[in-house]
Amino acid sequence: MWHSSLRSKPWRRSYQPGVPGDFEIPDIPITRLLDDAADRYPRKPALIFFGRQISYRDLREAADRFADGLHRLGVRPGDRVALILPNCPQQVIAFYGVLRLGAIAVQHNPLYTEEEMLRQLADCGARVAVVLDRSFATVRAVRSRLRLDHIVVTSLLDFLPASRRIALRLPLVQAQQQRAAITADVPHDPGVVPFKELQQRARRPVGQLPVEPARHLAAILYTGGTEGRPKGAMLTHRNLVANACQQHAWDVDGRPGRDVTLAVLPLFHSFGLMSCLVAPVMTAGAVVLLPRFDGDRVVSAIRKYRPTIFPGVPTLYEQVLDSPRFRPDDLRSLRIFISGAMSLSQGTIDRLERLGAKGLINCYGLTEASPAVTGNPLDGTARNLTVGLPLSMTDAVVVDQDEPTRVLPPGAAGELVVRGPQVFAGYWNAPLATAQTLSKGWLRTGDIAVMDEDGFITILGRMRDMMKVSGFTVFPTEVEKVLRRHPAVHDCAVVGVPDARRGERVIAHVVEHPAYPFSAEELRTHCKRYLSHYKVPAEFRPRTELPRNPLGKIVRQRLRDEFAESAQERMGSAHSGRPTHSA
Repeated sequence: MWHSSLRSKPWRRSYQPGVPGDFEIPDIPITRLLDDAADRYPRKPALIFFGRQISYRDLREAADRFADGLHRLGVRPGDRVALILPNCPQQVIAFYGVLRLGAIAVQHNPLYTEEEMLRQLADCGARVAVVLDRSFATVRAVRSRLRLDHIVVTSLLDFLPASRRIALRLPLVQAQQQRAAITADVPHDPGVVPFKELQQRARRPVGQLPVEPARHLAAILYTGGTEGRPKGAMLTHRNLVANACQQHAWDVDGRPGRDVTLAVLPLFHSFGLMSCLVAPVMTAGAVVLLPRFDGDRVVSAIRKYRPTIFPGVPTLYEQVLDSPRFRPDDLRSLRIFISGAMSLSQGTIDRLERLGAKGLINCYGLTEASPAVTGNPLDGTARNLTVGLPLSMTDAVVVDQDEPTRVLPPGAAGELVVRGPQVFAGYWNAPLATAQTLSKGWLRTGDIAVMDEDGFITILGRMRDMMKVSGFTVFPTEVEKVLRRHPAVHDCAVVGVPDARRGERVIAHVVEHPAYPFSAEELRTHCKRYLSHYKVPAEFRPRTELPRNPLGKIVRQRLRDEFAESAQERMGSAHSGRPTHSA
């Protein structure tokens, strides 16, 4: 489709020396990465969880035992197993155990509501769910409307060292009470099984059941849902192995068996799953698991375990730097900061560099690409206001939004379309959405981007978020960058809403800085100084916080929905004769 435009591949000229343009992708299941690490580094720590270390040999044994337990529950190749867990050893053990059987791991956010949980579990048709105790009530409430045969329940306490229970003020008595409450249903419902009991029942490893890596699914990961209902992206074993290989090739100075990755990003998200689990296991690195983000706890983990790789998002980095416990020398061990999921501001870049941070690279990806697509070089030539260059084995073009067969020249804005071995197999139960997104291996990202002559790509925003005001195009990120330069703006999000006269009008939702309250007129004057008149927000709406997904990305659709709901309420009030209030 766009092959003739890829002859030069300008981005390869900008690669760090030693990064290959192409390489051979091994034809293996993901579990081979764990097997290889356990064979080469059996005693090296694979997981670190609040001080408890699990070696690669023990992790492989635990995954094999869990696979046998699932097999005894009736799980067979192609079956979906729902993982409803935070970052903890059970998440990793269950993930590899499911894949051992040729089954499909389906990741879910353990904080989902009943409605969200029901929708995703019904969509994927999971036969077994592996659930954290705190999410058990939610799953049990919707179980009668699902085909779930078994629920495997676990607790963070199961893998927490006794010393840590005391530190967290969870004495042994309380731990036993919690565990008794979890298992109370087991005698009455044979479909509910404690995680540890399932492993103890195991008799012998089932071994890796045959899979065709390029054809068989390893995981279904639901998209972030920032534009409506999440869709299940189908990722094959080859997709995930390829993306791990691409990340490994990008890191020329990688140190097999020696790197330590700080896993703060949730493993149930594609960014966390790849950067904090699959890729580190490929190089036999240690993974420090943190079940939830807490700035002080992250600083303590950095200080104690001296990680070398820190995948994260800009807001996460800022919160770490804002922690009262943070000291600049805490960053000394880190050689790579993999920043993704949202734009990296110049302010965050400058702040990290002033504190001596090395190896900060802004990257880009999406669930449908396993997820990594681009990255900035690690040799000091990063241009971190861009998202970098297409990774090895990855092609990218920018096309006209209205005429997608026409490739645009460098510097022109259009839709980013990518191709590579990491691109997904399609959406689960959604053939129409698959056909609209995927064509002959090319993925339409839905992101508006610009590629320069050196191959560096800048993301301007989502096509859905782009606004048309009086016929002129407005990108929310451009307006947000200007707003964030004002000292009163702690956080902000810009959306377009329908307007009878102009087509759309720009609305800015602003979280004010606690030390600097703002006025709408003050922000309007500020915006007029840097933006064309049609880009200046028509309204500035104060908020205490912005709606975000688990990675911290702003969910603009929720803001648009809120506006539509408030508009309907105003109309209802007008029709009923009640007084209305302007925004």
